[in-house]
Amino acid sequence: MHITTKIIVASAGVMALVAGGSAALAAADQPAPKVAVEQAVQIAQKEVPGAWVREVGFDKRGTRPDVWEVELIKGDIEHELDIDAATGKLLKKESERVDSDDDDTAAGQNSQSTQNSDDSDDSRDDD
Repeated sequence: MHITTKIIVASAGVMALVAGGSAALAAADQPAPKVAVEQAVQIAQKEVPGAWVREVGFDKRGTRPDVWEVELIKGDIEHELDIDAATGKLLKKESERVDSDDDDTAAGQNSQSTQNSDDSDDSRDDD
């Protein structure tokens, strides 16, 4: 019975390795984008000089070209650019004023007010 347990455990281990190898092989079949994230950011910053990068994401679009989605902020304007991941071509550029009610800004204000309330709680503990 002890040998049977070892065989079952060994078989389970081999199956896990085979499954993991298959997943790695499937991931390897998909080519990496020709334009690296750093290149996409440089292209976007040339389009909007002096802006800072807010967010970068890679979007696989199936039959359409894969793109790097780059969000930049300059002053109170948010710029969203789509850069072709194969050619580095600018596919789309949208700009809009950043709202004061933006979720990121509100989250920052909440964390700041929470921090202030934590500081006041600390002072009460010392009394």
